[in-house]
Amino acid sequence: MAYADGKARRSRRTLAIMSECPHVAELPRPEPAPLSETCPECLAAGVQPVHLRLCLVCGHVGCCDSSPLRHASAHFTETGHPVMRSFEPGESWRWCFADGALV
Repeated sequence: MAYADGKARRSRRTLAIMSECPHVAELPRPEPAPLSETCPECLAAGVQPVHLRLCLVCGHVGCCDSSPLRHASAHFTETGHPVMRSFEPGESWRWCFADGALV
């Protein structure tokens, strides 16, 4: 559901999942610096990424699952690095690939 201003409501279940992810406690502090300003794999392939994601383990920048090549998901599959955050201006949400949940 969404409020009149268009912002999504989070259910109790979503909030519970957010607090239960064990991978967040294992993340390096401070957050790693981004290794690039865009998805290097998309750049090399001549493809424009839709949205960018930042790996919170190593700083890899990859494109989202709405992008044709889904490099952020591929990075998780290749490395096992579970948590990423949006690398879009004004966004700070995080996603755990291992748990399939917002964290």
